[in-house]
Amino acid sequence: MPEGDTVWLAAKRMNQALAGATLRRGEFRLPQLAALDLAGVTVREVVPRGKHMLIRLADERTLRTHYRMDGSWHIYRPGARWRGGPGYDVRVVLATDEWECVGYRLHDVEIVPTTDEDRLVGHLGPDVLGPDWDLAEALRRLRSHPDEQVGVAILDQRNLCGPGNLYKVESLFLCGVHPWARVADVDAKLEPLVTRARTLMLANRDRPEQSTTGDLRRGQDHWVYGRKGKPCRRCRTPVLMGDQGPHTQERVTYWCPRCQATDAPVDPLARTGEPGRPQPLATPG
Repeated sequence: MPEGDTVWLAAKRMNQALAGATLRRGEFRLPQLAALDLAGVTVREVVPRGKHMLIRLADERTLRTHYRMDGSWHIYRPGARWRGGPGYDVRVVLATDEWECVGYRLHDVEIVPTTDEDRLVGHLGPDVLGPDWDLAEALRRLRSHPDEQVGVAILDQRNLCGPGNLYKVESLFLCGVHPWARVADVDAKLEPLVTRARTLMLANRDRPEQSTTGDLRRGQDHWVYGRKGKPCRRCRTPVLMGDQGPHTQERVTYWCPRCQATDAPVDPLARTGEPGRPQPLATPG
C-alpha cells in the first residue's frame, strides 16, 4: 500500500494540474457512479488526508479516492497515450483543457458534500504530513492501547495517519524497537519513534524515491526493509522477516534481532496453523 508521502506528492501534482480549472470531462467508470458527470464543474483544490486524496469542488462537493494496494493517479497532456494499465482498470477521468488526470484501480471512490468529509476521514488520527499534525494527540492514541504490538499500532491510521509499512519498519529499526514489543513496554521510545517516522516522510515527500538511509541508490536506500537474510548495516547480523498483524491486515515486517532485541517471549518466525498468530517461544538473541 502506498505510503502517505506518496499520496501527498500525488495530491500536490494533482492540485497543480486541476486547482482553479474547470473540468471538460469528469467521468466515473464505476457502477455506483456511472451516471455522474462532473463536466463543467470547477476544481477548488486537491489535498491529501493520510492515505486518502480529497478533490474538493467549487460546488461544495468532495471526491474521495484511496489507492489501497494497487491504485494510482496518472497525469497526461491531452492527446498523450495513457500508460497506467489496460483501459478496463480506469476508474475515474478528470480532464481540463491542459491536463488529463486518470485514476487506475482506485478504491473507496465516493463523492459527498464537503461539509460531510468527516464521515469519510474523521476517524483518522493526526496526519503526519498534514496541517493538523499533533504529536501529543498521536502519542495519546497510541498509549490508549498499551497491549497492542507497537508494529501494529504504528500502522493503525486511527492513531496517526500516513505511515505505512516501509516507514514503520525503518523507524522501528532506527529507534531500536522490536516490532512485536507491546506499546506499554516501549513507552519511553514512542515519541522518538513517531518523530523519526515523520522526519523520514518529510524528507521524501517531494520526490518519488523513498530513501531512509540518505542514499538514493537501489539497494542502498533502506536499512532493513526488503533485506531479508542480508547483513544488518549496523551489526552484520542477518535481517529477519515475518508477518505481523491481524490476518486480514497482516504485513511483512523486517527487523534485526540484535539491534532490535527484546525480552518479549515471542518469536515471529515460529507460527501456528493460524496465519498472523505468532507462537510464544524464546526470542532469537
